[in-house]
Amino acid sequence: MGSVKKSVFLSLLFASWMWSLAAPVPAQVGRHQGMTEPNVADEKELMKAPHLNPALVKGILERRPFANMVELNKFLSQTLDNKQLSELYARMCLPLNLNTATREEIMLIPGMGNRMVREFLEYRPYTAIAQFRKEIGKYVDDKEVARLEQYVFVPINLNTASDETLLSIPGANPQLLRALKESRPYKDMEQFRREIAKSVSAKEAARLERYFVIN
Repeated sequence: MGSVKKSVFLSLLFASWMWSLAAPVPAQVGRHQGMTEPNVADEKELMKAPHLNPALVKGILERRPFANMVELNKFLSQTLDNKQLSELYARMCLPLNLNTATREEIMLIPGMGNRMVREFLEYRPYTAIAQFRKEIGKYVDDKEVARLEQYVFVPINLNTASDETLLSIPGANPQLLRALKESRPYKDMEQFRREIAKSVSAKEAARLERYFVIN
């Protein structure tokens, strides 16, 4: 191989390697930028969230897993006013299912208005977070897309999802990954509940279930 060709080949090889490092990990859960997930955060982490006191943190820990943000908001709104809740939800949220979340749940995202709720609903069903980025990016800039992405997820196909996708679930680890994969293919959600109960608690199974579909 000539010196020029070799130099070009090495340059392309290096560029390819650098691209593979920079390429985003496949995920169905939006990328968080320091956002606290109340179903998995420990007591110390929850205490750092705005307006949460020891009594509220204790209540979160006792009541979780919360099925959705509406359920969490119902508990917190007994103590916190709308301004406090908005400030809290800028730092803490339970990701909402882009394909099933109600208008009430979507409106709990800070800064959300009726127009953007319509855009969220218009593109259902979502098949990937990349689709959400593309469609919502028609209306807001990249910074706002990144902010909104923290609040959402697209349900993961439990039978076909890659390791990277499964590990994008908040709180997932290699042990959970093995437990999820060893019983594939799942026929229905009842089988998932039965099999995962061998590896995790009932509360953890309920928390995980919201992220999956079985096709």
